[in-house]
Amino acid sequence: MLNIFEVAETNEMIEKENLDVRTITLGISLLDCIDDDINRLNENIYNKITYVARDLVKTGEDISKEFGIPIVNKRISVTPIGLIGASACKTTDDFVSIAKTLDKAAKTVGVNFIGGYSALVAKGMTPKEELLIRSIPKALASTERIMSSVVLGSTRTGLNMDAVKLMGSVIKKTAENTKELDSIGCTKLVVLCNAPDDNPFMAGAFHGVTEADNIINVGVSGPGVVKYALEKVRGENFEVLCETIKKTAFKVTRVGQIVAKEASKRLGIPFGIVDLSLAPTPAIGDSVADILKEIGLEEVGAPGTTAALALLNDQVKKGGVMASSYVGGLSGAFIPVSEDQGMIDAVNAGALTIEKLEAMTCVCSVGLDMIAIPGDTSETTISGIIADELAIGMINQKTTAVRIIPVIGKGLGENVEFGGLLGHAPIMPVNTFDCSAFINRGGRIPAPIHSFKN
Repeated sequence: MLNIFEVAETNEMIEKENLDVRTITLGISLLDCIDDDINRLNENIYNKITYVARDLVKTGEDISKEFGIPIVNKRISVTPIGLIGASACKTTDDFVSIAKTLDKAAKTVGVNFIGGYSALVAKGMTPKEELLIRSIPKALASTERIMSSVVLGSTRTGLNMDAVKLMGSVIKKTAENTKELDSIGCTKLVVLCNAPDDNPFMAGAFHGVTEADNIINVGVSGPGVVKYALEKVRGENFEVLCETIKKTAFKVTRVGQIVAKEASKRLGIPFGIVDLSLAPTPAIGDSVADILKEIGLEEVGAPGTTAALALLNDQVKKGGVMASSYVGGLSGAFIPVSEDQGMIDAVNAGALTIEKLEAMTCVCSVGLDMIAIPGDTSETTISGIIADELAIGMINQKTTAVRIIPVIGKGLGENVEFGGLLGHAPIMPVNTFDCSAFINRGGRIPAPIHSFKN
């Protein structure tokens, strides 16, 4: 139970420091929807989602009102559609029909996003999984609430370079198909290495096949709370700094635990995990970059940035893990560019480059996220960026990802506006030296030597 002091403290974090529950995500297994007839499959999917998630949005709104805790998003994740559609789908348009069904179901129940239009191809692609991947540009152009992800590698399997090459083309086509909206389709598409068995957090969300039929997960975020706490210990040594971050992370995660338990009870669905991720928004004061500056950097990208981020990420995890019975997901600090005003400012100041961001991803959660690049960037260059980032995850046994947006018709010196939580971003320069001979080799990069654990 929270005591009266903690209640008052939590209220202050909500009112003044941008504390919120970023999302309640309902995971739904679609394994029992599988059918070899595409029409029956779509009907099964729509009926299950709209039945299981019928009270999700209302429950979230009720909890938010009663507890005074902002719950920003209500979302759904489903079993990877590359598996669910394998029997029924004969063409890319068959898969697109499933995307439209998911989108329709999401609108019916009122959720912000639905994740799971996904393929797991870390070691190889089945013909049906390749069909799904090739359908992504059309699927994201013809839907509004779909999030798509493709798992391209892992420490255990290595990197599927055939799929890495294909995704360079798919990302570019997705950008082309949504160019009237500044290539916004690419903001809903992420590729990963070492994805968790179950990932409830967008854009890489999918409901794992090892999970129960339905599950409730909560993601809580509080960059503003951490920054405010650090303002009180300016000039103190690293021991005080680390203790302050840990204690703050503990308090923030407790809020998520309360919401998760209450949502689970009201919906009659098992509680999965609480994820504490310092996930920024474009709102002023809700920035991971501002935390790094408070730690002592003039701008993100200055010498010491990677060390400061490593410290932050580790202390957030240490504090959060003690506050909940089940902590999981991709806990830690996220560094998306377009969603963090401080990161945007650092790019505009010339302090932050893609190469520095790549170095930072060695110690943060996930990877190169929400980065806008020139629209004329080649497919193989995009694949090369993906390969670099996923190799970091493969070698370091951590989850890494790429969500990159080649903005068709725009180049260096221009900005792109996505709106809402997706924010806005300057177009960042990309190394233009050619890597096509490397990407076109095909095949698979083997798993690293330290993957042999058995």
